[in-house]
Amino acid sequence: MNQLIPKIILASKSPRRQELLRLMDMEFEVVLRDVDESYPDGLTPQEVAVYIARKKAEAFDGTINDEVVLTADTIVCVDGLILGKPETPAHAVEMLQMLSGKVHLVVTGVCLFYKQQYNSFFDVSEVFFRKLSLDEISSYVAQYNPLDKAGSYGIQERIGLIGIEKINGSYTNVVGLPTEKLYAQLINLNK
Repeated sequence: MNQLIPKIILASKSPRRQELLRLMDMEFEVVLRDVDESYPDGLTPQEVAVYIARKKAEAFDGTINDEVVLTADTIVCVDGLILGKPETPAHAVEMLQMLSGKVHLVVTGVCLFYKQQYNSFFDVSEVFFRKLSLDEISSYVAQYNPLDKAGSYGIQERIGLIGIEKINGSYTNVVGLPTEKLYAQLINLNK
């Protein structure tokens, strides 16, 4: 554990974010708050991700003392459209068909709430998907049920292993938390 980093309250039920923090040897506790994840029209994908991450952090204002609240929001953007989490398996198939054979952006907005200060940042990765067949997409959706994932896929799951040709940017950002940028921000909190 890094003694320079305060205890983290992770405001996310994402098992992927929890695993990334564990791999970083971070001490954390999961605490959830219900937050409306809507956002104003006209924002860029980067602004949307940061806006939602900050809204999640604001839900902890007045309830936290010495810990740092870590919130994040990951979105997928293709052809100018922001893809959130799918509502149904059919919607997941539709989203993956939109990503098939194209390059898309994965944007993760992060907010650190510490000592009544909000520190927000984001990371962007380009993901190149090969052309996927309907059978590949349908079997993935049926087996992995990706309704909790932006863009309907997890890079660490089968679809990522067979479908992603390359990434420009951070792999962990695509998983859901840009760990290198996060670590740099955390070690600078008390400076």
